[in-house]
Amino acid sequence: MLLEGGKLAGPFGVMGGFMQAQGHVQVVSALVDDGLDPQAALDRPRFRIEADVVLIEEGLWERSGELETRGLRTEKSRDVLPFGAGQVILCRDGVLVGGTDPRADGTVGVM
Repeated sequence: MLLEGGKLAGPFGVMGGFMQAQGHVQVVSALVDDGLDPQAALDRPRFRIEADVVLIEEGLWERSGELETRGLRTEKSRDVLPFGAGQVILCRDGVLVGGTDPRADGTVGVM
């Protein structure tokens, strides 16, 4: 559950084992820090830290040089499965706004 100003903003989650906590931080940062809507936050390319390697999705490949100059080893991945998959529902001005991860099968419906 995501809270904003002590009030419930809505549920969210990113599945993916070891990637779960990393995915949560990246999605929450996109929502809170960058003000993205749920779908845009889930669409954003992700990275995954695994031991001494930073695995990066397409969309972040151009940033690999920045990471390498900081002493990090990067690996560009075409496979989306290692980056988890999530869903978000937020209440914005009394309206439910949802998003579902393009890395998995799912849809956002209207009821």
